[in-house]
Amino acid sequence: MLAVDLTGDSVKAKNGAMVAYEGEMTFKKKTGGGEGLRGMVTRRLTGEQMAVMEVKGHGTCYFADRASEINLVSLHGEKLYVESSNLLCTDSALRTGASFTGLRGSSQGNGLFTTTVEGTGQAALVSAGTAIVLRVTPQTPLQVDPGAYLAHTGGLKQHFQAGVNFRALIGESGGESFQIRFEGDGLVYVQPSERNTIGGEL
Repeated sequence: MLAVDLTGDSVKAKNGAMVAYEGEMTFKKKTGGGEGLRGMVTRRLTGEQMAVMEVKGHGTCYFADRASEINLVSLHGEKLYVESSNLLCTDSALRTGASFTGLRGSSQGNGLFTTTVEGTGQAALVSAGTAIVLRVTPQTPLQVDPGAYLAHTGGLKQHFQAGVNFRALIGESGGESFQIRFEGDGLVYVQPSERNTIGGEL
């Protein structure tokens, strides 16, 4: 559970994520992922859905999503790429948008676009289990099961490649599947749960 102390400022959170609050709070539904009409049109065109609310007031507000683990990511001007279903809450100063993912999004059973969060502040992500953060450098690329991928930051290039499914090695899957290969310089957030994905079953 995430406890956010507000002193007249505001945060943006996933609709329905508030489970309790102390003090005086107001809740306002935001269209287009909090980006107004332009954001609403963009998200309808891209298929990346994100319903958010603005929470403002004085006191403490508590957020949660199906007892998932919560991971805080501090941004200092860089851009975070994350599926909208994994984005719980952001500082109001952070800007959200949509970015093309291509085959990676399809492999996860999502659309061809993903949510971006940019600016200076903190974002709270939810994951099935405690996520780990893996560093990618030009000398150390990273392969990730699409079902375990959570988010990433930095100057990373993604390649969708066929190969041995991690689950196939332990007898949980029999067919050929795909992995995401990250190259460049950045961080990748990985959760310890391999959700079922289209890529994992091909």
